[in-house]
Amino acid sequence: MEPHQQVGADAGSVDPPGSRPSASRRWAAGGALLAAVAALVAVVIALWGDLVWLVIAVVALLLAVMAGWAALVHRGTTRVVASIVAILALIGLVIALLRAVSLLELVLVAVLLALSGSAARYALGHDLAGDDASARVGPARQGVLLMNPWSGGGKVARFGLVAEAQRRGVRPVVLGEGDDLVELAEQAAREGADVLGMAGGDGSQALVADVARRHDLGFVCIPAGTRNHFALDLGLDRDDVVAALDAYGTANERRIDLALIGDRIFVNNASLGVYATVVQSDEYRAAKMSTAVQMLPDLLGPDQPGFDLRFIGPDGTQQREADLVLVSNNAYRLRRIAGFGTRERMDEGVLGVAAVTVDRGNDVAALVAAEAAGRVDRFHGYQEWTTPEFRIESGAPLLDVGVDGEALRLPPPLIFRSLPGVLRIRTPINAGASPAAVRPASNWLAATALLHVLAGRPAR
Repeated sequence: MEPHQQVGADAGSVDPPGSRPSASRRWAAGGALLAAVAALVAVVIALWGDLVWLVIAVVALLLAVMAGWAALVHRGTTRVVASIVAILALIGLVIALLRAVSLLELVLVAVLLALSGSAARYALGHDLAGDDASARVGPARQGVLLMNPWSGGGKVARFGLVAEAQRRGVRPVVLGEGDDLVELAEQAAREGADVLGMAGGDGSQALVADVARRHDLGFVCIPAGTRNHFALDLGLDRDDVVAALDAYGTANERRIDLALIGDRIFVNNASLGVYATVVQSDEYRAAKMSTAVQMLPDLLGPDQPGFDLRFIGPDGTQQREADLVLVSNNAYRLRRIAGFGTRERMDEGVLGVAAVTVDRGNDVAALVAAEAAGRVDRFHGYQEWTTPEFRIESGAPLLDVGVDGEALRLPPPLIFRSLPGVLRIRTPINAGASPAAVRPASNWLAATALLHVLAGRPAR
């Protein structure tokens, strides 16, 4: 019932947020609710006479998850045996599902859920997004776009960004071998640029955004990197790279926060612990999965200690170790540790902090189950809170840190700060909103919002 994750310019209706929903949105809300109920009824009917096979499927799934995790964090004979058990459990899961539910029934449920999600996305529009205090601004007078030609597998060339920028009166600056990106941005500012932009990954976005912050210039994000998490939370369509250039014309501008680790700006997050240690490996970029599998036994094996990461928790007590710490520029809506989620807002003047601590002997299965269910917040070793400043200490001389996807090694203590409202971000007039801003936090809240729209009231 949740709206689709990517929310672009055509998502939902064009009704102003908070206004009385149009007739088409009310029809869509009714259709979304009916399709969801129909999917639930179809599942109940399909499973009514096959509860035994359903129980077998659930047991097989749990066994596959636990055996799979054991295979990842052990070596030698234990890994081999656990791998065999996981494979057999997966085979059993497939057999049980096919006995319990026919392929036609699975397709029917999938189609109904897809229809419900699409209708809900249209019905809710952007009603759930709060006021982001955007102001309409005129076109850039001297817009400059810096470009990393290697980022995102060569998106700058693939999308013809140099010609597209020139067509809009924006001066392109293509990064060359040995060039200093920050110095190029500073030079553009000295030469009179009033709007700076960056076409590249999130690490490069942070560097140029910092220059824009220091000179109080407008900033434009062009999603020409690999994952483009920053662009996603700005409401940009990551698949339409060229459309982001419209922010150099008449655009919406608002102030958002940046975050600081030491003297380094980041736009998304900094991670420590398991993930940061794995990505430090020289082999990681060439073979991500195999490198992670090889390293996990030394990081999360039953005989391995936790990471020496000391910090003050949300209740004011001293924490002496953790397996993962994520510090973000504003709070993420986290359902799973992997992927990190998205942010509802980037202007609340806080850091989001999430920490996971695992008891190797007792907690692994519970953590994996919570992760698989998308409810990591229910794992007892999980904590999250917000704070304007955060400090991590350690006895290690250097700590592995992943900052906006870049692998760094930094000496402790690590001091994080939020910098509220320091960046003037420009987005196209028809840009969407962050998925977390327009997507209900739960199916129950989604149903409530749809009922509001069906009754002719704003979703929020």
